[in-house]
Amino acid sequence: MKEHKTGAIGWNQGKVWFLDQTRIPAEQRIVETSDPAVLAGAIRSLSIRGAPLIGIAAAYGVALDFISSPVARREDLQSRLARVQTLFASTRPTAVNLFWALGRMKKAADSFSGNLWDLGAVLRDEALKIHEEDRSTCEQIGVHGAALLSPGMSVLTHCNTGELATGGIGTALGIIRTAWDKKVLRHVYVDETRPLLQGARLTVWELTQLGIPSTLITDSTAAFLMLQGRIQAVLVGADRIAANGDVANKVGTYGLAVAARHHAIPFYVAAPTSTIDSTMKSGKDIPIEVRDSVELLRQGERALAPEGTEVYAPAFDVTPNELVTAIITEYGVMNPPFGSHLPERLGSLEDHKL
Repeated sequence: MKEHKTGAIGWNQGKVWFLDQTRIPAEQRIVETSDPAVLAGAIRSLSIRGAPLIGIAAAYGVALDFISSPVARREDLQSRLARVQTLFASTRPTAVNLFWALGRMKKAADSFSGNLWDLGAVLRDEALKIHEEDRSTCEQIGVHGAALLSPGMSVLTHCNTGELATGGIGTALGIIRTAWDKKVLRHVYVDETRPLLQGARLTVWELTQLGIPSTLITDSTAAFLMLQGRIQAVLVGADRIAANGDVANKVGTYGLAVAARHHAIPFYVAAPTSTIDSTMKSGKDIPIEVRDSVELLRQGERALAPEGTEVYAPAFDVTPNELVTAIITEYGVMNPPFGSHLPERLGSLEDHKL
């Protein structure tokens, strides 16, 4: 398999490198490691973020574990797998791509019957395959999503769903890139995405690199822009989609969906099919990560609220399926009603465990 040397993460000569996203836009710092624990820490600290990218990073981490310390006895294989999978599974609970990728890696290890000293290379190739598949997936999502937009549209996006969040051009931002290339898109409005400002720091940075015109707004400005008629579509990603089409995404997404419905603006969700979790009947079943209170209370050394302030800081919220205009995947566009078992709409796709 070809080693990845572009994007936000990659494999190069037995090590994994990644772009530390906490430093953007001030600095483009590349970290290189052969230690799975460093990768897991980077996911936990949001140096590596975005549902598809988290899955890719975890897959690389499993491969690193077996390359750095090969298993000598087959009877030790399952305990080693369990240990490294637990390391990554404990990092971010909401993004299902993480668990999907870990499942892929376990399946590859379980089916391996050769010399155990070769297992690390086999797992590396599986991780590279996951990465390459996501690149292709993003391209297809971009094509399907851009076809839904009309010439001259201005769109709103939330958080970051581009090359910094995936193995390719992105999901929602991949649609934006494709639409811009096809000369369909006119302008992009970007929510700052409080409290960690992924929209301001990351999405605006990506759009600037691409030469796509954009305007940064506070999260609370979006509904007013809709009222003014300056937004014709909302494009967001997803960290987990329940079997009924409920969508977990960066907190603030639900409010955008409510505002879009009130203003009769289409609300599109772009995500790979690996984000659909058939084990979750509805959004009520999706585990929602709650972040440390310091992310709301402080900005660097500066206090943003009085000492002792009570904080509730969910990283994600859930948008009910009735507010979703369409879900855009690599296999095409799914329109409502979504029914109670969304994966069946996509057919039998063994690789994605639907």
